[in-house]
Amino acid sequence: MNALSADGIRARCRVDWPGFTLDVDLDLPGRGVTALFGHSGSGKTTLLRCIAGLERGVGEVLFKGTVWQDSAHGAFLPTHKRPLGYVFQEASLFPHLSVRRNLEFGRKRVGGQHRVSLDHAVELLGIGHLLERMPGGLSGGERQRVGIARALATSPELLLMDEPLAALDLKRKAEILPYLERLHDELDIPVLYVSHSPDEVARLADHVVLMEEGRVVASGGLGETLARLDLPLAFAEDAGVVIEATVGEHDARYHLTRLDFAGGSVFVARRPEAPGSRLRCRVHARDVSLARERVEGTSITNLLPATVTEIADADTPAHVLVRLEAEGTALIARITRRSLDQLQIETGLRMWAQIKAVALLG
Repeated sequence: MNALSADGIRARCRVDWPGFTLDVDLDLPGRGVTALFGHSGSGKTTLLRCIAGLERGVGEVLFKGTVWQDSAHGAFLPTHKRPLGYVFQEASLFPHLSVRRNLEFGRKRVGGQHRVSLDHAVELLGIGHLLERMPGGLSGGERQRVGIARALATSPELLLMDEPLAALDLKRKAEILPYLERLHDELDIPVLYVSHSPDEVARLADHVVLMEEGRVVASGGLGETLARLDLPLAFAEDAGVVIEATVGEHDARYHLTRLDFAGGSVFVARRPEAPGSRLRCRVHARDVSLARERVEGTSITNLLPATVTEIADADTPAHVLVRLEAEGTALIARITRRSLDQLQIETGLRMWAQIKAVALLG
């Protein structure tokens, strides 16, 4: 067992079904949010079910050094004995019980010491005003928040979330995402989060596992994985990087906020956060253009000096992807092959990255 699996999650699983095989060998961190990301049918949920013990494949599953499954030695810990909480796409609340009694049901199942108090779970998910309501009178977003609180009420050491926002419309997704961010920021419980939404992954994840056809294509930190040009993720329309930034200062005259990070600064529309606050933002490759010299007299105010480190084909022959490093911060630009040739762009070249838009996450 390596050092990571001793403090994290070891999942070596194989499941054979007609027309589909899951075959993964993973070591995952035992803290933060790990996103299992990929298209429908890539094996994300099957892997999650193997870790939960709901799917009994061949291999081994270890959580922080404890064996949950080792098929070579006939070991298998049933799901109800694994210290985990599971959140499905649908909350599946007991319709005949109030919200409070749904939460108390999950509480009674475990007994003993609780990692998260019921009051804390209620406060984290903002459901105090719903406690006496019946599930039939809740919105989809409210039901899902109650479902997450119920999972926390079981005192899990690991939280598994299987596309918890997939059944919600955009308004309900926007309603629940801040609560998921609070769980990330305030609870020391590792989360495995299944999603096929790049925006959810960019906003919530610390670590990303990219899956295709039952296999792992890549596994690594969010920033480094999104910036890789050799992955299918880079060829998508949503290709781009995530930057961890700090609020520098507010410009009262122009109603802007300066965000600072290792590679420089960018301005965005005025934010309410105080200087020194941490924010995560996303820069899409389609919103980055390149110039050999600093351009004056342009409406683009976010200009960063950067060095070209890699060039790769895009998903159409007319475009290429260019990876740049701005003092330790990675950027990706999607430009035409014609521009590549006309500007004579090559690795090692110092250029100016012109960022047309910065998407704040949260």
